[in-house]
Amino acid sequence: MMLLSHQLALPPALHIGAFRAFSYPPGNLRMHSRLIFPFIFGALIASVAFGQDKSQPTVDELVSKNIEAKGGATALRDLQSLRLTGKLLVQNGGEIELGYVDIKKRPDEVRTEASLQGMTQIQAYDGKEGWKVSPFFGRKDPERMSADDVKALIEDSEIDGALVDWKAKGSTVEYLGTEDVDGTPAHKLKVVRKNGDVSFVFLDPDHFLEIRVLTQRMRHGAHEEVETDLGDYEKAGGVFVPTSIEAGRKGAPDKQRVIIDKIEANVPVDDAKFHFPGQIALPQPKS
Repeated sequence: MMLLSHQLALPPALHIGAFRAFSYPPGNLRMHSRLIFPFIFGALIASVAFGQDKSQPTVDELVSKNIEAKGGATALRDLQSLRLTGKLLVQNGGEIELGYVDIKKRPDEVRTEASLQGMTQIQAYDGKEGWKVSPFFGRKDPERMSADDVKALIEDSEIDGALVDWKAKGSTVEYLGTEDVDGTPAHKLKVVRKNGDVSFVFLDPDHFLEIRVLTQRMRHGAHEEVETDLGDYEKAGGVFVPTSIEAGRKGAPDKQRVIIDKIEANVPVDDAKFHFPGQIALPQPKS
């Protein structure tokens, strides 16, 4: 999801780990130390051996499960466009609700709209350049976006997400084990994109769908971390799509929330919607 320029972010939930301390009476510890220590040592050896036998999943296995969880390679390949319609909730001294539309079209086009009181903010990417209209900031004319600002739009254009076809995209992927995500021991994958940006993708251990993506990038000379939580997946065009999205800079007080009410798959979309207004798209020669 491409964030509004004035976004705030909800605080991440605080996780307090509770540990129970077990102790033996001092007298018993002295009396039975010869029995206790060999037993503990043996238990540790058995635990290590068990951990070694329990092999971790590979990157290819997790990506394959993610593809199947989304609907399978054929369904993903057949999904050529998506139109998501719903509402965008922004915290700005109180919750503000805007109308929201997100349109994606293969191979890498995307357009998001946020509307309020007759004004519509637009952010779009046509596969080569990004542009925006920002009426909430008094700018009603379209403006081209900088290379840094368009990064998030490029990621949003990926209908399949960061993991599918990662090799063809020029990314590298590394499995980092599991990590707690709001009480879920999620599989953590590190994706380094061709442009150097890094995304940590967290997969639900039971369904293997994305539940969180933490992206790190340089933006206008400063390090930026954007955390996106995904949930409430629904099927459209044979593919499962998240309909609940919370996104914001990591550590900021409030996140923007997107709630999708309607998903339309393989809808016809004119390429002109993604191009800078007034720009004429010349037909490309066939290879």
